[in-house]
Amino acid sequence: QVQLVESGGGLVQAGGSLRLSCAASGRTFSNYAMGWFRQAPGKERVFVAAISWIGANINYADSVKGRFTISRDNAKNTVYLQMNSLKPEDTAVYYCAQSNIARLNSLRTTIEGYAYWGQGTQVTVSS
Repeated sequence: QVQLVESGGGLVQAGGSLRLSCAASGRTFSNYAMGWFRQAPGKERVFVAAISWIGANINYADSVKGRFTISRDNAKNTVYLQMNSLKPEDTAVYYCAQSNIARLNSLRTTIEGYAYWGQGTQVTVSS
């Protein structure tokens, strides 16, 4: 059974930083691309960032490019999202997700590309 557990969310002032972590278990972590999505109140869940199974390919939503950095540590079965220069519009529940296809070099930016999801962690950015 695959489990993804996010941590690191919280309340931060605009311009501040947070680092989210997502610890995975249940299958060989290093074989799968990982993604971060977010969902603001009353809105759909949207893509934030993704990283391929060996970290060679990375993709970001335009709204976070230059501010967020996704990385992974396959030895620790963990993916990270470093968020800098946070804005109030970054306020959302952040979810990590694991790809449904092993060793896929192309990165999926839609919910359908991911088979497993964490429970989410709240990020609130105050103005």
